[in-house]
Amino acid sequence: MSVSDETTTVSDGILLSDAAAGKVKALLDQEGRDDLALRVAVQPGGCSGLRYQLFFDERSLDGDVVKEFGGVKVVTDRMSAPYLGGASIDFVDTIEKQGFTIDNPNASGSCACGDSFS
Repeated sequence: MSVSDETTTVSDGILLSDAAAGKVKALLDQEGRDDLALRVAVQPGGCSGLRYQLFFDERSLDGDVVKEFGGVKVVTDRMSAPYLGGASIDFVDTIEKQGFTIDNPNASGSCACGDSFS
């Protein structure tokens, strides 16, 4: 996966590709809300020990790391941020697969389902 030149490269934060930012913006437009951010979190669970959570959130938590990509706010809580430093989020839409993908250099392993990592 490659992240286009228009995306800011930050080694200590999440990177959102233009395709992912466009999809998030389209989903927010469908909801008719401009007060929501994409929250990316890491929670215990899954086959490998940790799993990703992506959801829209209107809250602002103490210690949140906030970045903006193409008009889309991406928020990570302070506990999840160390697990997600340098992770790239993309959106793929092919005949084989559709959805958000996460390429995380901090993950040492993942399960076959692709939903969790260690």
